[in-house]
Amino acid sequence: MSMPEILKPALYAAQGTAALPDHPSLKGGKCQCGYVFFPLQAYGCEVCGRTGDALQPVALSGGGTLIASATVHIHAGRTPPARADVKPHAAPFTIGSVKLDDGPTVRTLLVDVDGRTLKPGRGW
Repeated sequence: MSMPEILKPALYAAQGTAALPDHPSLKGGKCQCGYVFFPLQAYGCEVCGRTGDALQPVALSGGGTLIASATVHIHAGRTPPARADVKPHAAPFTIGSVKLDDGPTVRTLLVDVDGRTLKPGRGW
């Protein structure tokens, strides 16, 4: 199986995790207090405020449970300034909030989905 091109290498890695070795992983972080977050950042823990060596990189599997979803039917389709290489999504497209098995909740573009099968609580 060939790996897809990683479009945002600061957020994703081609190498998977033990839980999902055949899928790219998310580059998250973990604080000494146990809080797990995505994306990786060095500003400080949202829970305890620790910074520096207290925050360590961690690979997140990306598997989780769908919390909510919304289908966008009308979209302005603007390209972000200074990002001519970014192509806006053509409507309709679906965005979902997924509670990751590894901890954080992320919002993401859901691809190849049928709106009738998107139910909160569904594993992703």
